[in-house]
Amino acid sequence: MAVVARRLWPERRELSRKIVHIGTGPVVPLAWWLGITAAVAIPIALLATLVALINHRWRLLPAVEDIERHSYGTVAYGLSISVLLIAFWPDHADAVCAGVLVMACADGLAGLIGRGIPSASWRLWGQRKSILGTLTMALVSLLVLIVLAALTSPSPPLTSLLIIAGLATVLEQLSWWGIDNFSVPVTVAICWWSLNP
Repeated sequence: MAVVARRLWPERRELSRKIVHIGTGPVVPLAWWLGITAAVAIPIALLATLVALINHRWRLLPAVEDIERHSYGTVAYGLSISVLLIAFWPDHADAVCAGVLVMACADGLAGLIGRGIPSASWRLWGQRKSILGTLTMALVSLLVLIVLAALTSPSPPLTSLLIIAGLATVLEQLSWWGIDNFSVPVTVAICWWSLNP
């Protein structure tokens, strides 16, 4: 889909990248639902991270890396998923899902909406942030966490979900070089796990 989007809309370079970003997220709950073991999940995540690193260096799939700003986001994203799988899979798969889905859905949509719909914006360490993008990050983070909480037991209280969503939104503001693709999912997962150890 990212390659098709790149060919159809070559001027929208961020779109193809966000398709990969958002599309990666559902793989983790699917793996949880299918009962994929750590022995399978972790090597695949590490291999995907290695492929992202190679692609970042040599641009074999430009649809994933061809953006206007310098970012290690795809590598950081793969690394965060690998770290979360090593730390929590499968005993705390819900924590992994919380971190990855917030990053995939909330950050992915925030990037698309923030760039696609004009709104008041500011620059933070060279990164442009907007009111609509930030609100999208906060609201979608909260929605993802509420849905996941409804599907798991025990689930964190709403006040805790609000705090986690707020923390994810703050961390997304600190996104130079794409480090939010590591800091957001790892922090969200740790916070979720600390509420349901």
